[in-house]
Amino acid sequence: MSRPAFTTVAHPTQQVYASWDDAALVQALRHDDTLAFAQIYERHWWPLFQLAARKLGSREVAEEIVQDLFTVLWHKRAEHQIQHLQHYLHAAVRHRVIDCIKARAPRETYVAYHGARLMQPDHCTEEEVAADELSGALQASLTQLPRHTREVFRLSRFEHQSVPEIAVRLNLSRKTVEYHLTRALRQLRVSLKDFLVLMLALLGVAG
Repeated sequence: MSRPAFTTVAHPTQQVYASWDDAALVQALRHDDTLAFAQIYERHWWPLFQLAARKLGSREVAEEIVQDLFTVLWHKRAEHQIQHLQHYLHAAVRHRVIDCIKARAPRETYVAYHGARLMQPDHCTEEEVAADELSGALQASLTQLPRHTREVFRLSRFEHQSVPEIAVRLNLSRKTVEYHLTRALRQLRVSLKDFLVLMLALLGVAG
């Protein structure tokens, strides 16, 4: 894969900035240092572009994602609390990739839990992002279950109670408890199917 035609700032003193570590560049960036920003861009855009292009299969979309990331980095330079620049940038790209893949999927698959996703820490991996996404999707799917079915499932899977214990607690017959569990599992399997296919596809190209 050849490099895309990104534009960077050329300046003789950038040779000095090239010797700085990321922490020093981030500190200078917070003080509006354009040459520090140019060095961050030059140092990190190519690995970020490769990461996005590999997962999305599109150089054009990957370029847009990386350009948008650096645009935000500059405009919010005084707000960011960046402890490790490389981890921060790679995590930000992964989030944008996931959002991009979601946008390609049927909207109804994600609308119920889109707002529930939490930001990952800077050192997150694709697996951690997928786990958090799955947790959000599961919680959203559970809200679609009837109240009694949802409560039976919660007691069984989250509180690890047995069918007899649930029956006593909710004053239901064992067969009714088993019916609700079967109903919950069937509905969750259907509602999460598209989500799991998407996340497995994403993780499958992560390497």
